[in-house]
Amino acid sequence: MFRSATGEFLNPSNRFGVDYRAEAASFARPPVPIVDIHSHVHGTGAATLLRDAMDLYGIAEIHSMTRLEEVPAIRAVLGERVHFIAVPDFANPDRITAHGPQFLERIKSFRAEGAAICKFWAAPRGIDFGAEAGDPRLLALDAPHRRAAMDEAASLGMAFMAHVADPDTWFATKYADRSRYGSKRDHYEPLERLLDEYRVPWIVAHMGGSPEDLGFLDALLEAHPNLHIDASATKWIVREVSRHPSDRVRAFMSRWRGRVLFGSDIVTNEEHLQSGEKKTEMAAKASDRESAFDLYASRYWALRALWEKDWEGESPISDPDLAMVDPSRHPNDAPQLRCVALGRDVLEQFYRGAAEALLAPHRIAAAPTR
Repeated sequence: MFRSATGEFLNPSNRFGVDYRAEAASFARPPVPIVDIHSHVHGTGAATLLRDAMDLYGIAEIHSMTRLEEVPAIRAVLGERVHFIAVPDFANPDRITAHGPQFLERIKSFRAEGAAICKFWAAPRGIDFGAEAGDPRLLALDAPHRRAAMDEAASLGMAFMAHVADPDTWFATKYADRSRYGSKRDHYEPLERLLDEYRVPWIVAHMGGSPEDLGFLDALLEAHPNLHIDASATKWIVREVSRHPSDRVRAFMSRWRGRVLFGSDIVTNEEHLQSGEKKTEMAAKASDRESAFDLYASRYWALRALWEKDWEGESPISDPDLAMVDPSRHPNDAPQLRCVALGRDVLEQFYRGAAEALLAPHRIAAAPTR
């Protein structure tokens, strides 16, 4: 929560104090049941609130980077609506092991749980994560131990998901040290080599990490037929897609029908339901059941508005990136949300068809519980 200029408490996921349950009725029924290809679901209480938001906003299925140890509990809440994505154990203090030999075993375990996708996180801040563990290349996309994980996942018939690059706002601020982080384009060089080496389907998250540059994405998608992108990371996507002319966005989404997938990047956390001091920035995004529900529902509200409606207004979600690059802005400010009103045929592929076509050859049933 934060205080407004008048001193009242406001919710950064609900700057205008709307009722997101009632707001769901302002949307038409989606043309197809929506698949959210990118999320991080943790905590059964939080997952229950997420399920409520999914029901309201037409989300039929969700793919989650849930910790392996939480899979049974989250499946108990979401049932067959949730599909899991193989990820390393980021909670393991032995990072070298967690992202090396342990991950190979966890990939097998996730596959036994029916996971069709294996995730490779290679954000620039991974350099710092690895350096703290003694290996700055620990999360480099093309490091030998990551190729070993790719070999394992490919041998099991899995598709790949990757996070490559981060917002331009971060390269202008957090990653300004080029000697350490390189340029944004530098981060695509290993990706392009691996796209050619591993001919499995790839999903590169957050509109390929470059919603700021649709021309670059056009070239990347044209050069690599096995590349797909998801449109997750709500604040980033809303901010940058809204800066493009709507006609340009519609042309991009139409050209790449079947290769752009809907996603939210919602992160649920049991700490969102609790007040008091929080250990992480992510945990601090909500402090009770009401603000936690708003955190999750606001993402679906903003994304469906962006892609479906014909409307322009200020986003209901605070976006601190604005203040990162413009000191005159407040961290609780929000960008304009310029909706692009995609056509029904494009929405059908974006919301569901692309995910079904991509993943159908890679699905297996989860092993029966003993």
